[in-house]
Amino acid sequence: MTTGNAVVLGATGQIGRAAVRALAADGWEVRALSRGGGRDESWPEEVREVRADREDDGELAAALGDGCDVLVDVVAFGSGHARQLRSFAGRVGSAVVISSGAVYEDDEGRNFDTQDEPDGFPRYPVPMPETQRTVAPGEATYGTRKVALERELLAVGPSLPTTVLRAGAVHGPHCRTPRELYFVKRALDDRPVRVLAHGGRGRFHPVHVSNIAELIRLAARKPGSRVLNAGDPDVPTVAEIGEAVDRIMGRRSETVLIEGGAPTGLVGVTPWGAEHPVVYDMSAAERELGYRAVTTYEESLPPTVEWLAGQLKDRAWTDAFPKLAAQYSPHGDLFGYADEDAWLTRHGRGAQ
Repeated sequence: MTTGNAVVLGATGQIGRAAVRALAADGWEVRALSRGGGRDESWPEEVREVRADREDDGELAAALGDGCDVLVDVVAFGSGHARQLRSFAGRVGSAVVISSGAVYEDDEGRNFDTQDEPDGFPRYPVPMPETQRTVAPGEATYGTRKVALERELLAVGPSLPTTVLRAGAVHGPHCRTPRELYFVKRALDDRPVRVLAHGGRGRFHPVHVSNIAELIRLAARKPGSRVLNAGDPDVPTVAEIGEAVDRIMGRRSETVLIEGGAPTGLVGVTPWGAEHPVVYDMSAAERELGYRAVTTYEESLPPTVEWLAGQLKDRAWTDAFPKLAAQYSPHGDLFGYADEDAWLTRHGRGAQ
């Protein structure tokens, strides 16, 4: 006897692959929808892949057919996608939709959109509950679009009960913007030193794809209109992440800590460059869904490191991860070793 019928929209992406796997293991009949119609080798044979472009309302409606018990949407943005999902009320029993911690702002109005401004990095409560204020909805930025998505879906109420999951820094294989690349590539390049801004104390709450998939699985079994944070049980500092990658790769690097931001260019800057801690309160998910993380950050790290090393084999990191490269190219080279060595020489610090 099956648990029910589930559809995963965006199934071949990083989160979608894990969501399909978790739902199938939990007894759901799963249709895996994606623009390319592909499948992951880890999925059981019973999973049915379906080609559908979510930007084409008719194509998506046809792919849904008579509907499903639960619709999982990992690629939704903005009010347009919210209206699209709302149109399926009556054909879909409930929904689980991925949002982001980027929706939050602090009590002074600082948020991820202001972080590059002077004194613009938000100072959130630690840990941060779902009741923390958010940015205004709109279509201008990633965060404002996610808020618009959330509000329109939650306004539907019982006609389409929707669990919104505000994900932290997503990690695991198949990521298009993998933060762990920063330390993996340095190890592969035999860099003997790493320079970390803000004293290496930056904490940006990670969430492994298998933990997101567990939240999706639990929400699918217990529908409701709610917003929940999605995070790992541990929040390591950027210095601890670097040390963990070194352990996995059998390397040992000297860490040089800088108080404050980058002294020049991108020296000391990492993808976890949080000037102040970003830590999400997971008690609501534990209370409402019975959530217990299936892995910790370090436990989950070896397959990610292996996958990243494989992606870098025989090609430049900018070719392997063009989206990540584009984020940093306006500001300099994320792996600007010459700038780093020059700074170290001027300050008489670090192994070179």
